[in-house]
Amino acid sequence: MFEKILIANRGEIAIRVMRACRELDIKSVAIYSDADTTSLYTNYADESYPLGNPSPAKSYLNIEKIINIALESGADAIHPGYGFLAENPKFGEECEKNGIKLIGPSGKVINQMGDKITSKALMKKAGVPVIEGTPEGITDLDEAKEIARQIGYPVIIKASAGGGGIGMRAVYEEDELVRAIESTQSVASTNFGDSTVFIEKYLEKPRHIEFQLLADEHGNVIHVADRECSIQRRHQKLLEESPSPIMTEELRAKMGESAVKAAEFIGYSSAGTVEFLYDNGKYYFLEMNTRIQVEHPITEIVTNTDLIKEQIKIANGDELNYVQNDIQVTGHAIECRINAEDPLNDFAPNPGKITGYRSPGGPGVRLDSGVYMNYTIPTFYDSMISKLITYGRNRNDAINRMRRALSEYIILGLKTTIPFHKAIMRNPNFISGDLNTHFIDQYKKGIESEMINVITEDLETVNKLKSTFMPSKKIAAISAAVGSYLNTAKNQQMQKK
Repeated sequence: MFEKILIANRGEIAIRVMRACRELDIKSVAIYSDADTTSLYTNYADESYPLGNPSPAKSYLNIEKIINIALESGADAIHPGYGFLAENPKFGEECEKNGIKLIGPSGKVINQMGDKITSKALMKKAGVPVIEGTPEGITDLDEAKEIARQIGYPVIIKASAGGGGIGMRAVYEEDELVRAIESTQSVASTNFGDSTVFIEKYLEKPRHIEFQLLADEHGNVIHVADRECSIQRRHQKLLEESPSPIMTEELRAKMGESAVKAAEFIGYSSAGTVEFLYDNGKYYFLEMNTRIQVEHPITEIVTNTDLIKEQIKIANGDELNYVQNDIQVTGHAIECRINAEDPLNDFAPNPGKITGYRSPGGPGVRLDSGVYMNYTIPTFYDSMISKLITYGRNRNDAINRMRRALSEYIILGLKTTIPFHKAIMRNPNFISGDLNTHFIDQYKKGIESEMINVITEDLETVNKLKSTFMPSKKIAAISAAVGSYLNTAKNQQMQKK
């Protein structure tokens, strides 16, 4: 087994990997930028090394610097977490050159599945259902018009090298097509250095369902059940649950078989995820994430599987301890991503200092977090504060537990998505399991109105904190700030009507 692992990441995922290392009796190495000097994970690790400049390009994306720290510290493996270098094939190449094991798949596989055109073609060859569209990048606009006519509107223009919903645009009629292609090409070139775009049939209200995979270096591949990830903003997930509310044993077996087939076809090894769109009883390959997912905890909870530990063991050359029949889904789990964002202002980032903090707990509650009282959320990185996960015997139990956990979760000093999640937990369409990837836009007015109700209720909670962990003067200031924010939000709502 590895003796020391460097975690090439930050925040809650760094702590999550370090916890797995500690259970496996492996030393952990943290790296941190100047913006993360006081971060929790730097103190949790066995060793910590500075990266300097907080700019991502000069810190967590600086391959040379990270490799040098790995060599200096004596780390024999690197875990990239998610984001940053997690799906960068060059990083794997540099690790290999320096005799360091990257905990993840090969660079070849990352390249193949990182390109949407290539991955779609491979999945088609593997016998995995794919959405009708262009087999290669668009080079001729007249040809593109003809293809769109054949597919039938609406269609969607996608950047081949895209990710995180960047470089995607739905088109409902031919007059929009050329402008959409040119706009998407520009966005793709700016964000990914690759202007290649392609056309697909657009599914207007699909569900986003994904399957967790584990594959070792000995040819063993299993799926670790399904997750529903339909509640998104700008194609980025905000809430996930496992299993999907529509999942049956028959459907799980069928979709799971396709996910396993995909991994086997490309020779995948590590933890990974195959994402599908599901619409009108049919499912289609969307993409494959060649890394651990943000939402992996809900799978861990309902299957009693430690995915990070398994990922490390696979990288060490161990054979999987599981066969497919060992994976059984028990109960239901929900994950809310708690971000430093203003949900009443189109989820605009809202970094800043946490002036009041109290975490939830009790039966069936898990909190993966990297923050604490008086911690300042940096402006340089992703806005996620933590992941709040609840578990219950069934979906209704998990929802009720999440309501309770959210009511206990107090973060003051900056705006967060907690009011949004509270509103979702009250939404009758969510409660009934009637979900699709446009859920937030579809029920926007109702969700925003409920958020205002939530913020009003939370103001009362803030005022009760005087006797706990904050001075009364500070409470009064926060109360006034929340009241001002609330009035602004109400006025905005009135203007929209």
